[in-house]
Amino acid sequence: MLRRPKPTDSESDLLREQEQFLTSGAPSAANVVRRPDKRRGQAGAGDGEQDGEDDGEQRDVVTIEDLPDQLPSLTPAPPKKSRFKASRVTFEAEDAEETLDRHDTHISAVLSRIVEKDTTSTPISLPALTGVAFPKVMHRSETNSQVQMSSVGGKKSIFALHIAAQRIKEGKTPLHCGPEAAQIPGHREQNLPPETSMDTDQSEATNHRPNPISGLRLVSGQGLQGLEGSAETMRIHRENQAKLQAMSQDEILQEQRKLLSQLDPRLVEFVRSHKAQSLPSSASPSKQPQGKCSEGNFPLDNVSRESDSSRAAVLSQNPQEVEMEREEEEEEEDMPPPPPLLVVTEKDLPVKPRKEWLHMNKLEPEKLEWMRDLPAPRKKGTKKAMQARFDFAGTLIPPSEDLPTHLGLHHHGEEPERAGYSLQELFLLSRSQLNQQRSLALGTLAHILSKARAGGYVSVLTGSMMSTLLDAGLIFLLRFALDDGVEGVMSAAVHALKALLVCAEDEECLDCTFSWFSGLASFPMLPSAQEEEDEEDEGLPETMKETAKEKEERKSDHYVARQDVVKGLLKMKLLPRLRYILEVVRPSPRVVQDVLDILTRIARHSSSSAAQVLDCPRLMETVMSEFLSTSWTAPSSPLPPSVYGLPLASAMKLIRVLATSGRHACARLLNSLGVRERLSCLLSAEPSELLLEPAEALRITTEAFRLWAVASAYGQAGKLYIDLYPSLAKALQSVHKVLGASHPLWPLQLQRVLALLSLLTQVTHTAGCHQELQAGLVSSQGQECPPPPPVSWGHVTGLQASLVGHLKAFVKNLDDLVQKESSLAVIPAYLTYLQAYYHQLSRQSCFKPVETLQELELLTSEVLFPLLSHHVVQGLMKNLKSSSVVCNVQSCHPGPETTLSLPGLSCPGWRDRPGMVVPSSPFPLLTGLGLLLETITGIHKGLSCKFKGLLLSEPVIGYLRSCSQATPTLSHTRAWMLRHEHHLLYLLLQLAHRLVPVEPEVAKHASLYHQVALVLLPWLLPGSEFLAHELLSTIIFSRDFLSEGHSGGPEAIELGELRLQEETHHHTSPSLQTVGALLREACVQLPSIRGCFLTHLAHLEPSVLTSRDTLLGRNPWIRSLFLPELTGPTMPSDWHFLPLISLYERAGASDGGGLAVEELPHGALQAVSHCLQWLLLLEVWREEALKVIPPVAKLARLSCVFLCSSDMFLERPVQKMTWGLFRLFTRKSRLDSLDLNIPPPGLASFQDLYISVLTQYEAVSFGDRLFGCWVLLPLQRKYSTTMRLAVFGEHVGILRSLGVTLEQLSIPIERFTSPPEDSLPLLHLYFRSLVTGSLKPRWCPVLYVVALSHVNSFIFSQDAAAQKVEAARHSMLRKIYYLADEVLKNHLLLFRLPQRHSELGFDTYDQLPPIRAKRLESVLRLQDHKGD
Repeated sequence: MLRRPKPTDSESDLLREQEQFLTSGAPSAANVVRRPDKRRGQAGAGDGEQDGEDDGEQRDVVTIEDLPDQLPSLTPAPPKKSRFKASRVTFEAEDAEETLDRHDTHISAVLSRIVEKDTTSTPISLPALTGVAFPKVMHRSETNSQVQMSSVGGKKSIFALHIAAQRIKEGKTPLHCGPEAAQIPGHREQNLPPETSMDTDQSEATNHRPNPISGLRLVSGQGLQGLEGSAETMRIHRENQAKLQAMSQDEILQEQRKLLSQLDPRLVEFVRSHKAQSLPSSASPSKQPQGKCSEGNFPLDNVSRESDSSRAAVLSQNPQEVEMEREEEEEEEDMPPPPPLLVVTEKDLPVKPRKEWLHMNKLEPEKLEWMRDLPAPRKKGTKKAMQARFDFAGTLIPPSEDLPTHLGLHHHGEEPERAGYSLQELFLLSRSQLNQQRSLALGTLAHILSKARAGGYVSVLTGSMMSTLLDAGLIFLLRFALDDGVEGVMSAAVHALKALLVCAEDEECLDCTFSWFSGLASFPMLPSAQEEEDEEDEGLPETMKETAKEKEERKSDHYVARQDVVKGLLKMKLLPRLRYILEVVRPSPRVVQDVLDILTRIARHSSSSAAQVLDCPRLMETVMSEFLSTSWTAPSSPLPPSVYGLPLASAMKLIRVLATSGRHACARLLNSLGVRERLSCLLSAEPSELLLEPAEALRITTEAFRLWAVASAYGQAGKLYIDLYPSLAKALQSVHKVLGASHPLWPLQLQRVLALLSLLTQVTHTAGCHQELQAGLVSSQGQECPPPPPVSWGHVTGLQASLVGHLKAFVKNLDDLVQKESSLAVIPAYLTYLQAYYHQLSRQSCFKPVETLQELELLTSEVLFPLLSHHVVQGLMKNLKSSSVVCNVQSCHPGPETTLSLPGLSCPGWRDRPGMVVPSSPFPLLTGLGLLLETITGIHKGLSCKFKGLLLSEPVIGYLRSCSQATPTLSHTRAWMLRHEHHLLYLLLQLAHRLVPVEPEVAKHASLYHQVALVLLPWLLPGSEFLAHELLSTIIFSRDFLSEGHSGGPEAIELGELRLQEETHHHTSPSLQTVGALLREACVQLPSIRGCFLTHLAHLEPSVLTSRDTLLGRNPWIRSLFLPELTGPTMPSDWHFLPLISLYERAGASDGGGLAVEELPHGALQAVSHCLQWLLLLEVWREEALKVIPPVAKLARLSCVFLCSSDMFLERPVQKMTWGLFRLFTRKSRLDSLDLNIPPPGLASFQDLYISVLTQYEAVSFGDRLFGCWVLLPLQRKYSTTMRLAVFGEHVGILRSLGVTLEQLSIPIERFTSPPEDSLPLLHLYFRSLVTGSLKPRWCPVLYVVALSHVNSFIFSQDAAAQKVEAARHSMLRKIYYLADEVLKNHLLLFRLPQRHSELGFDTYDQLPPIRAKRLESVLRLQDHKGD
């Protein structure tokens, strides 16, 4: 069904609709007729064959050779057909151009046929002299005497009065009859209007009978000669009227229906339109009420007949338009019919017109239609989604909701009956010339963006609102609006931009986790990196290739913004504009807050974006001088009209985020921009003394502590600690005065305490490195070494006792319902501080082991045991699974909308659902506790056993089991939370590492801990490389966690293998060792296996060292608190195959077979052996840990054993391990799950890899049975035919050396022979290889049986098939019958079933079964008949 173009359609939409119209073959609604140009002569007329009137006339005719008669069509279109051509009478010899000239009415055709009149016999008389002027002068008196004013419809022009008088003089009805004329029966309309005459009801028919005195409508008398034409016309008219008068109304309606059924509908429409055009709506007085118009009424005719006037207006359109509308109505039959046009009368007008108003004497209903009450909104009768409309608050308005008009949501756009504005209309209004409309549109877009970021439209709208807006060019719209000279519009644009970029709840979550372990670090909010193909630089030398900076500058703003919203805004010079707004415009407090939030989000984007914020001229100077001034006066009201000159917490937060981007940026802020002085000014006094509102004072001091903590994390601002030590001690003394949870300032007070503890933790780490740096400075001998910080260990030792006392008090407060929530919030920060203190204490020269051990025992008995055994903590631990991100991937909240170009944390609504950040989450407490336990058990080994209850508790065991079976997905929305959960899992595993060797109860769950370690390793994110290294070094390859290796595991495997052999009665490779012996040997080699993998992961050493500095608190060596870009996990999921893949990449097979290098790297054989041993251990005892790797990927990775070398697979250790793995992969459950039709990760398809395996087998296999089994595995019937075609087609030579027997192949032969082959090309190849001798049972027993089975099934198949297939069956059967090789002939004809233990590998019939014999006889008889 074709639709009409809409105003919103783009050029591509119009072209697509044109293509659909042309291919549909529908007739066009309008035809273009080109009249011939008479100046070009009469083409087609012969010499001297012109009309008599044109004899002797010579015309210049210009002709161009090879010029087509018609212009070529740009798109293939069906030939146009005239709908009137079939009804015309034409002659074969008739010239088309001559006919065109004969009917031409152009002025040139008239002037070219002027014939001078013969006046020779006409008498000539002179004009008589008269006193009348020529032309005659018209006088008003004559006009008024000829026609009355009332008879022509009121006040008319002189010309109109004169014309009306002439028509009356000639006996005709005036064109405009007034109300008085309507009273005369002779002036009543006799022929009904189109709709009235065709569709009128009975009452109208009786009230309006035809009158014979009425004028003619259709019969004009044109063409009749002489004066009798008019008389004849009138006679016909009277005859018609007499017949109508004699008929009843039913007879008239019956004749109407009869005529309508016989006439062409187009003719009927033409008659109606002709009548409507001849009778304007204002000229029909038939329904005007009798009586003269009063002075206050309109002197109009037909006022109440709005339907007639609207109908006349419709019919007065071009016929093409009417036809197009009719076709559109036919195409949209499924849509509900439009409401009928209502009658508009004078009494319906809200304001009564007056006589003295100009141009108000005519009622125009079509123009007044918009003043009528809107119809109730209704849902369209269509299955298509309806356009979304929003109110000014961004709320989606349901299509069926009827809102009052005083809300201002109705307008004159599309669907005026529906309230609200669509996105298209808002975009249009945002570029309006009216300031109010621009501000209103931008404000509405800001509300829509806020709700979209919060996920408010996920369940009610199809598609992503954020993606739709960004694709529509929202970024450019907001950027243009920022340049608006009107402050209100500019402010609305800033607010909309803030709604697009900033999510307040994301920032709240990041602030809540700031005091957690490694909470200062965060991932840059960069979109996922997309690889770009540099086709232009291919083949160019390195010196001529463009640099990354040049490529970035060459990209357009639109391309950059589509990939990365923040980078696109920076490219569009957003920062200078924001600086101008802050410095010059000096907007309201709300706009200032929005600008600072936008700058904070830009600083979180990446280190380069933060550097651009710092480098923007006068931007940071403006922020520091206007919003972080060192002196200010107290604001006069809680909401001051201007925040200039007042310190703002959002400005301090911007400084803190900028400092997070790197140590150099932090040093620049502290020293060059005067941040150090601001910190001293804000933190040297109590919040109540800062001349600020209490809430704002708490916020800005909290941000000041956080900024100081960030600086301390780089080893900076140490002198500030010494200077402000009294203020810090005073702040610590007031920690116990934290307000109750019911106080409105309690959350702010709590965040300030946590920020203070984070500062002390980082200062402790920095002070702990002073001694090491001092020693390094002495021994560096001129080499680069960080300078020692001003703060030393002696400056921080005095705080520990005070903080331990606070911790004891908070643990006791857990029993107090009022103080419980506050205590649970601050205890994790105290535990983190104590971990930092004892970790750094053990590295100091003043460390006293005996005193420290006693101190740790006292801390354990007085603090840690009561804390861990408290019922509140036990209740929190039960929420482990419900709060976990890893365990709740599927049931996770759908979350808000995020786009790839603008990543976020998806935190909106985090307080209303379970999670890691909510108060009921045990993660911060258990992470702090695990961190402290790792440190103190490292110092005091005997304390480990006292905490076994933590690992053996039911919540922890259940949580670890859920984690071992989980498959979390990685994204920006989960990465920041997954990172903290990975920390807890790592700490629990480290505690298990200490307890498993010494605690039998904990050792019972060793396999569970090992399973969790194996699944955790490929989950670890960038920045956690040190944790991965520790897991590899301790747990992953530890024999203590592979309990099966020393508790009868290998023996159990051997027994199971023997039982399997007894059941199947076949022995695979009896000369090789069993899997149980291989497992026993692999367990012995675990230390060597660990060394092998650590060697192949040596390229991660720089990342491991960087991660170690961050996680262990080596602050002076930390370069940035921005974690590496989130491109994926630290370790690949298939890291178990790393030695094999690495060897293949270094010395892989070339295209022609053989090695690409001459010699393997040193130790390659040992690395491959260790890798295969490790894979064997995992496949037998830790299969769940490998479930993330698809079976096809395992097979592809193991194929590197054969591809990485020409003889590696022949080495006995490799042979043993590969045989063992092959047996595991060919068990029934494994074979059922193996799908080679899906591409392995990292490869385009498995078929491509298989071609390389075939090439390598032909080149270097030497008929090796293991390699042969590997080649046969993908040839099973359920896999792609492509691989079997490759073997029997391009690589048919391998059939001579593929000597694997059915006994040696551990795959059932039925998987190769069932179901029967249906590929005709492959069957031809099977048959050809058998007949030509390429495939023989002594060379390739397995495929010989396979080929025999499929060919035999094919030739004797009774299934109906296509003629081509049936002909192939007959041909093969005849050729087999006439084979000279009797053995092969008998095999093909008498084949029965594959049989593994048979000498041939299959069973045969003693003689041909009757049904097969009958089939063979029928085929041979058919051939004989054809031969005859």
